[in-house]
Amino acid sequence: MDSDFEELIAEADAAPVDGWDFSWLDGRATEQRPSWGYQRHQATRLAAARAALDIQTGGGEVLAEAAVFPPTMVATESWPPNLDRATRLLHPRGAVVVADPDEPPLPFADAAFDLVTSRHPATVWWSEIARVLQPGGAYFAQHVGPASVFELVEYFLGPQPDARRLRDPGTEADEARAAGLEIVQARPERLRVEFNDIGAVVYFLRKVIWMVPGFTVAEYRDRLHDLHRQIVHDGPFVAHSARTLFEARKPL
Repeated sequence: MDSDFEELIAEADAAPVDGWDFSWLDGRATEQRPSWGYQRHQATRLAAARAALDIQTGGGEVLAEAAVFPPTMVATESWPPNLDRATRLLHPRGAVVVADPDEPPLPFADAAFDLVTSRHPATVWWSEIARVLQPGGAYFAQHVGPASVFELVEYFLGPQPDARRLRDPGTEADEARAAGLEIVQARPERLRVEFNDIGAVVYFLRKVIWMVPGFTVAEYRDRLHDLHRQIVHDGPFVAHSARTLFEARKPL
């Protein structure tokens, strides 16, 4: 069993984690999908837009699934490996990818876009979203909700009562209203996640770096080894992700 552990963590520790493609986890981890189908709805809205901004686009993989882009299509991203990936993926489609530190201000003029989208933004600067939206324009996004996959987070870090209260959809809706936006919907769901082997855990924590900040195999080897034994003995490690579908409009 220990040889399996070493092979699994070595493989996962060497896997590339740039971009926002999780296909490496196929057959090793599963996550229930939200009922609403974010990418499909995003694509519909992009096809009807004149100028759109996708914030924190990652490697551009989700945005690239849209069949039609508006005449002006811009995406922002902060992490250099993702910037490179998104540029290679989106530039041939005519989209502009802008390096942005995910801190205000957004590098765009007031009322520059009639649509702003984002899938799983790490930070949401509502006043900036409201500023760059045209009157009547919409923000459409899928946010990570509160205590998402915290069964795994707290396995490594212990109880996180303060962090569990973050990303509350009611609080986010209030912040959006305070920035001058009208809430169309803020729809939460909790979804089952299963990790079938310890390699999947290592890969996930290396890729989603804010879950266990500073995560390395060397730092958490003992806990990883214990979790490996638990998975082998009891079956997949089960957690629950949280997602919120957000739609807001800037009044005319």
